[in-house]
Amino acid sequence: MITAKGIFKSYGTLPVLKGIDVTIEQGEIVSIVGPSGAGKSTLLHIISTLDTADKGSVLFNNIDINGLNGKKLAAFRNKNIGFIFQFHHLLPEFNALENVCIPAFIAGLGKKDAEKKATELLEFLGLKDRLLHKPKELSGGEQQRVAAARALINNPSVVMADEPSGNLDSNAATDLHNLFFQLRQQFNQTFVIVTHNEELANMADRKLTMKDGYLMPINQ
Repeated sequence: MITAKGIFKSYGTLPVLKGIDVTIEQGEIVSIVGPSGAGKSTLLHIISTLDTADKGSVLFNNIDINGLNGKKLAAFRNKNIGFIFQFHHLLPEFNALENVCIPAFIAGLGKKDAEKKATELLEFLGLKDRLLHKPKELSGGEQQRVAAARALINNPSVVMADEPSGNLDSNAATDLHNLFFQLRQQFNQTFVIVTHNEELANMADRKLTMKDGYLMPINQ
């Protein structure tokens, strides 16, 4: 589904990625682990189109995303990729339902259809009674579930998660981790998850380890 080859990335004179090759299959849950500064988030941002490599190629369902820019890249990202970050980035002035609808509105879905789909997602995620609550009225775990619904609203092929449980207590983190597997089972979603949480990393179908800008062999 995603094939990245020969990915190099530097910031100024600091090399961050030093030749990464990785393939992600449809319906797979892949975790990326490693010490801080290893290049995990940089790799995630490059394969998710949020950043560009200095060298190398990224194919997404055989589409060369390096050849997309501007509005075409934004439209591709909105349609194909959902994002969940450590900080939920919900807009505080909008309630849960409205926050989830935003990517659908950007994609051109009408208000009625967007709200229907957002409601279904939020109910599936156990937030039936929280639709009209604003972020400050939700717990950390609930906020991340709203963020997950927002990531799923456009039926993306893949969800990219960067430390999704980093700000959650252990119970909420476990719930979120289990949710990813429920979503994969329900929607056949692909997940690529950068995490320091060993429990989540070990639950994945495949765990990739990065160190000093390299992807380590599986047996190391």
